[in-house]
Amino acid sequence: MKKMRLASLALAVVMAGSLAGCGGGGTTAETTGAADTQADTQAAGAGTEATTAAETVVAAEGQTVLKWSIWDKDLTTYYKPLIEAFEAANPDLKIEMVDLGSSDYQTVLGTQLTGSGSDFDIVTIKDVPGYTTLVNKGVLEPLDELIARDGVDLEAFKGITDQIAVDGKLYELPFRSDFWVLYYNKDVFDAAQVDYPTNDMTFDQYDALARSLTVDTPGQEVYGAHYHTWRSAVQLFGILDGKNTILDGSYGFLQPYYEMILSQQEDGVCQDYATLKTSNLHYSGAFSQGNVAMMNMGTWFISTLIDKVASGEYTDCANWGIVKYPHAEGVEPGSTLATITALSIPTSAPHKEEAWKFVQFVCGEEGAKIVADTGSIPALMTDDIASTISSMEGFPQDEASKEALQTANLYLEMPVSNKSSEIETVLNEAHDNIMTGNSTVEEGIAYMDDQVSQILTQ
Repeated sequence: MKKMRLASLALAVVMAGSLAGCGGGGTTAETTGAADTQADTQAAGAGTEATTAAETVVAAEGQTVLKWSIWDKDLTTYYKPLIEAFEAANPDLKIEMVDLGSSDYQTVLGTQLTGSGSDFDIVTIKDVPGYTTLVNKGVLEPLDELIARDGVDLEAFKGITDQIAVDGKLYELPFRSDFWVLYYNKDVFDAAQVDYPTNDMTFDQYDALARSLTVDTPGQEVYGAHYHTWRSAVQLFGILDGKNTILDGSYGFLQPYYEMILSQQEDGVCQDYATLKTSNLHYSGAFSQGNVAMMNMGTWFISTLIDKVASGEYTDCANWGIVKYPHAEGVEPGSTLATITALSIPTSAPHKEEAWKFVQFVCGEEGAKIVADTGSIPALMTDDIASTISSMEGFPQDEASKEALQTANLYLEMPVSNKSSEIETVLNEAHDNIMTGNSTVEEGIAYMDDQVSQILTQ
């Protein structure tokens, strides 16, 4: 995976109604956390049927109607303002949304695009595996010639587009993004009279800080850190140096991170993995109890905190903040993990030129501003857009939290690969065995090396 240098701001607040984590960083809720947040940060999939539902669009004489595949039309706040702004700027075009439902969106979309008679002009891509599948089926239009012709500045995406190129060609442009940060409870730090975490911590400093906040008195436990049961909460620490990817087939680089967290687990610094799995405790529930000092999680969780603190439901973590991910020695602060949501044009699109206008608009600066105004995260960032998010009511107003929105290197949680689903299964199994003690770290890594290498050579 290429190392992405992000000099601009990338930020994250996903308000209720936008689809946090619908971007394609991983393949399952076990890996990205994104899909799981649909249960608590938005109503993604809640009450949404998988059947196709299209709005009624009345076109005036001389207008062209473009069909756009989406999910959760009534729950997503940025669809309507994006369409209104685009139609105002292009009075000869109308956008018709076709809701394919959330839960099986990529499956339904793939079926429609590979069948006869599909007339979508623009399609939304929900995740990386779904994108890879559609590219391999030959149903998405390469965008490179259009990008070159119109001088689209891919540098504005700060390297993310390099990671989604397939055989050197780009078949989608991102318009939404999320990334991982470190959440912390200021009240826990204040009670312990310990300084807050900073935006530049090595893993050694982070580990020492977590240990300094831990209280193991029965009935009064305070956990210096919390790790949800997704493998991404542990394994993806290892790819922040830009030297490794989760698809490499050689996983020795994960060993120091497993050793750190298993040691924390043994010493009561974090909750026991097996207990978390058995109890099915959600990360939001763990943090909201008020006895977790720090927790690594995606920016999609910001909206949950804002909403539930405002409603009075979360009282024990109301005084929260965020900082950048901890990093290995020599790694630039602000190196973190990302998920994206993107737009593509099908090869069967009836109006490709007009569809490209829409893709450019939504994925460009105008669209990014609109997305940010609704409280969601655009893939393309400017200082003004970042300021929009950090000034929202409920967002922490300390300078460190604002600065945490500035990223340096973004890496997709799951790179583009037609073998990602198979590899995912192996990595999840090994993670579970390591964290429950069914295998040693060395045994788990050896298993990953062996199984993934076999998959890669198939």
